[in-house]
Amino acid sequence: MNAIVTVVGKDRVGIIAAICNKLADYNVNILDISQTILQGSFTMVMAVDVSAATASFGDLGAALAELGGEMGLSIRIQREEIFNAMHTI
Repeated sequence: MNAIVTVVGKDRVGIIAAICNKLADYNVNILDISQTILQGSFTMVMAVDVSAATASFGDLGAALAELGGEMGLSIRIQREEIFNAMHTI
């Protein structure tokens, strides 16, 4: 199963590393990454494969949200089909 991770917040050193390490802790494979910095705001969208994750989808989401809180970021994960449905007109 694939999912989409979105990250938004003030740019700083180590954002990508911290999120990639957290995903690796849960055996989540990163399929694709797109990131940009716009006027000091960091935004990133990651496509990930959670089929071999070592935690439930809910626990993974909670861990990412907790990391986001620690780093002053908004980090969310959604199932790919829900993300796509929300962004299809």
